[in-house]
Amino acid sequence: MEPREYTVDVPVGRLDVLAWEPEGDARDTVLALHGFPESPWEWESVAGLLAAQGIRVIAPAQRGYSPGARPDRVEAYAIEHLAADALAVVDHLGLERVHLLGHDWGASVAWWLAAHHPDRVATLTAVSIPHLAAFTEALSTDPDQQARSVYFTLFRQEGKAEDVLLDGDARRLRAMFGGEVSDGVVDRHLALVGDRAGLTGALNWYRAMRRYDLPEVSVPTTYLWGEDDMAVARSGAESTADWVTADYRFVPLAGRGHWLPEQVPDVVAREVLARLG
Repeated sequence: MEPREYTVDVPVGRLDVLAWEPEGDARDTVLALHGFPESPWEWESVAGLLAAQGIRVIAPAQRGYSPGARPDRVEAYAIEHLAADALAVVDHLGLERVHLLGHDWGASVAWWLAAHHPDRVATLTAVSIPHLAAFTEALSTDPDQQARSVYFTLFRQEGKAEDVLLDGDARRLRAMFGGEVSDGVVDRHLALVGDRAGLTGALNWYRAMRRYDLPEVSVPTTYLWGEDDMAVARSGAESTADWVTADYRFVPLAGRGHWLPEQVPDVVAREVLARLG
C-alpha cells in the first residue's frame, strides 16, 4: 500500500507527512511518531496492517527530519515544540483527539503529549521508550541504564557526532540497526538523516534534552518493550506502570530488541488494535 504524501505547516516551516488510508471511511485515526535515526517509513508495515482493519495512520517526518522544518537553534528542539508540531498535525486533520503511537524519540513526544494534553489523546501505544519520569529515574540510579545511555555524550557534541556517524557512507548509523531492519528501509531513513543537515536536525533532539519530571499519564496506555533492547534497561520499563493511572498494559517481548515497528510489525499492530478496542 502506497501512502498519500502532503505537508502540514508548523511555526518553523513545513512537515512532510505520510498517510496510509483504508478503503472506505476510516473508523479511527492513529498519529504515528518515528524515532532516531528513522523516518515515517518505519511505520509502513504496521500501517498496512492497521489500514486493512479500517484504521488511518498519519506519520509526519518530525522537526529536524523534514527538510522544510529544520531550525538552526538547539532550543527549537525542546520537547514542548516537538509536541506542538504533533498537535498541529492533529489540528490539520480536524480532530479533537487522536490515538497516539510512538517509537523511540517519537514515544518520548507521545508520553509528553499524553501527560500534558490528555484531552487531545484518546489512547497511547508507546514502543521502546518508557514513561519519561521512569526513564529519568533509571538514568539517575541504575548503572545498567547509565551504561546503555553512554552514547548520549557523543550525540550531544555538535560537529563531532556528525563527523563520527557520517564517516564511511554513514556506516555507524547503519550499524545502529544491527541487521534487524532491512537495507531498503534503512536507506529510506537515511534519505532524511544521512547527510549533515538532516543528521544535525535529528541530533538536536538530544542536544535539547533536559531532566523530564513528567506527570502521570491518565489515558489508556500500552507500552511495548523488547527485552533485548540495547538502549532501554528493565528498570525503567517495569517502573513505567507506576506512572499511568488509567488502564495500562505492559508488553515485554522476549528475544526482541529496539526496532520493534520494523522487526515485529504484526505485534505492534495487534497491540494498537487491542488498545483501540
